[in-house]
Amino acid sequence: MATYSVNPAAVQRAQHLIQARQYVLDSDWGSVQPRADAENSFLERHSWPEYGEWHLGLTEGAGDETKSRYAFVYGDFRRIHRTGLIACVYRAMEWRHKDVELAAHQLLQELDAAAG
Repeated sequence: MATYSVNPAAVQRAQHLIQARQYVLDSDWGSVQPRADAENSFLERHSWPEYGEWHLGLTEGAGDETKSRYAFVYGDFRRIHRTGLIACVYRAMEWRHKDVELAAHQLLQELDAAAG
């Protein structure tokens, strides 16, 4: 099983999006989460560090400029999705990635507080 660390740049990006009110509170994450074609399109116009800012987890041992380096996507490359954070919490909890789980949970609390 892969091991993950929390991506501080992604946490910071998510907090910025919350403060800027760039979030979606109710979405069907299964249909709005970025697919491979959306990821490829994003990478054509943006850097790997920018791509990484949308992923709460960094895969230990994976190469820096590879998709496998980044895990636990929480947004659609424009806005943070509440359901994306919930998915991150549950997926991290399921596979016992406690640091990622706690980071996603904290962001969820921040989002809920900001949204009222």
